[in-house]
Amino acid sequence: MEYRRLGSSGLKVPVLSFGAGTFGGKGPLFGAWGSTDAAEARRLVDICLEAGVNLFDTADVYSDGASEEVLGAAIKGLRDDVMLSTKLSLPVGEGPNAAGSSRSRLISGVEKALKRLGTDYIDLLQLHAFDAGTPVEEVLSTLDTLVRSGKLRYVGVSNFSGWQLMKSLAAADRQGYPRYVANQVYYSLVGRDYEWELMPLGLDQGVGALVWSPLGWGRLTGKIRR
Repeated sequence: MEYRRLGSSGLKVPVLSFGAGTFGGKGPLFGAWGSTDAAEARRLVDICLEAGVNLFDTADVYSDGASEEVLGAAIKGLRDDVMLSTKLSLPVGEGPNAAGSSRSRLISGVEKALKRLGTDYIDLLQLHAFDAGTPVEEVLSTLDTLVRSGKLRYVGVSNFSGWQLMKSLAAADRQGYPRYVANQVYYSLVGRDYEWELMPLGLDQGVGALVWSPLGWGRLTGKIRR
């Protein structure tokens, strides 16, 4: 397996990672994605580790937290051998603070993710979407506190536009907060929008790319025919 540094950080990650969106299978959306339980997930984790794939990505919104729970059970006893990436910011309930990246949401979301994953730290936390209603300084200062406390190792984003990411990076530099080292983006042969702005921004600012759906939702696997 080939490993590369994640953005301008010192963290080395494999060129292939494993997305756990099919773990759990709760709800109409994620139930249609898959319903992998802990036993099957452990078998998949073992296969990945044997091939050198040690980065596993999930999110609190995947199957209403069940994906994190299944992944946590699957890596039990293997924590030192794996890197865990999870995401939060998308709605996980109906309450007024159930979505976004406020200090309240980030702190409670990280604590719940740690419990579901069965660990005391997350290697990479990514904001699943930009929260236009919360000042970027509040977001970054909270992430800084979580990094300093040892609960997070690195921070990143997903689904940010170019100006949203650049505004956040500029604020981080200005205030001395941790910079986002990763941007999880959709990128495939049938979806190349990433090349227009976010790719050159990442190259210039040292923000690595974690690609989701590189096979274009199955359109590049051969199972969908003309």
